[in-house]
Amino acid sequence: MRLGIDLDGVVCDFNAGWMELHQAEFGTELRPEMVVGWNSLHELGGFADMEAFWNWARGNDDRPSIFRHLQPFDDAVETLHALRDAGHRIVILTAKPRWAISDTLRWIADHDLPAEEIHIRYRKHAVGCDVYLDDSPIVLPELLRHRPRATVCRMVRPWNQPLPGATDIGDWREFRTLVESRRAGPIGRPVS
Repeated sequence: MRLGIDLDGVVCDFNAGWMELHQAEFGTELRPEMVVGWNSLHELGGFADMEAFWNWARGNDDRPSIFRHLQPFDDAVETLHALRDAGHRIVILTAKPRWAISDTLRWIADHDLPAEEIHIRYRKHAVGCDVYLDDSPIVLPELLRHRPRATVCRMVRPWNQPLPGATDIGDWREFRTLVESRRAGPIGRPVS
């Protein structure tokens, strides 16, 4: 099956990464569990708005963008390798500003993600997959609306809510179990 996998908040810990960098630069003591909203990072970081947050995140002459400072979640990379080894296609679907593309590609290479395709786009539903795994409260409803035959999985995070039709996933072991419990039917459609 084609597995459409998001990066930030799913494969890698975006919040821990930007908070570690923020602490190094500003001496703050922020923790990932403090993030409970999708667009409230600027408030935690002391920025005027999200635009100011992203301007800081972009990097500068002294350091790359925050997308080079992220660590994978436990079991993420290993699970992706196991799913690829079981015959599934790993399709990375991530939304990034243009300035983050090169750092994102380097991050994927540095962490040896077994991706057969990488799509950096905001309209993730434009890329057909059998199973999607995402954490975005914006992307998940779009996937459900535009890809009704696919299995849409919500990586449970404080900034998203349960959605009718989405399968809640608590961690990578749970995702692997879900994928392994299905087999591809006609036209690659997952069936139980």
